[in-house]
Amino acid sequence: MAVDSYDFWLFDLDGTLVDAEWSYTRDVFDRVGDRLGRPFSDREAEVLWHGLGGARDDQLREWNIPPTEFWPVFHAEEDPQLRAEATYLHDDAAELIRSLHARDRPVGLVTHCQAFLTGPVLEHLDIRDWFDTVVCCTEELGWKPDPAPVRHAIRELGVEGEGTGVLAGDGANDVGAAWNAGLDSIHVERHDPAFRGQCVLGDYRITTFRDLGQ
Repeated sequence: MAVDSYDFWLFDLDGTLVDAEWSYTRDVFDRVGDRLGRPFSDREAEVLWHGLGGARDDQLREWNIPPTEFWPVFHAEEDPQLRAEATYLHDDAAELIRSLHARDRPVGLVTHCQAFLTGPVLEHLDIRDWFDTVVCCTEELGWKPDPAPVRHAIRELGVEGEGTGVLAGDGANDVGAAWNAGLDSIHVERHDPAFRGQCVLGDYRITTFRDLGQ
């Protein structure tokens, strides 16, 4: 494909454009495990952090962890400033977005990362102005693969019913949200598929955004 194939672009955040240092992730899950009385292995922490098993709530239930107990504890143990300082930007993602800006393409963000974390991350990396809209999923708005957050972002971009769009993300929920909203999808696989334990099918499957034609 060529970047010029689409009139507007939407992106997931964590695992797609940015990632957190493993030491931060491990520390959060250690503290969450202490509070829940249930330790998390390295694999379990990675599966939940990156959503490698699909819907995180389904994964939690499979492990007999009630989502209503897990998420309040998890968010309470996240420190926005420490999270921001531990987060780094993928070079290939930066290159693509700069290329989109040069082409004057609208660019939006649709993320499961909560607003109290997303804001500090974008500010710390100095990339908030890269996005014409930032949509953080909530219980009220919906969670990917629900198309509602994606459609909200499209309205915010002012491109509803105009041109063709694509959503790029690192998980099955991103692909599902794109398709449910009538967009094409790009799956960027930043993990070994064998470790993920499943193959994610998107309209385009890449391991780096440099795989896309410019």
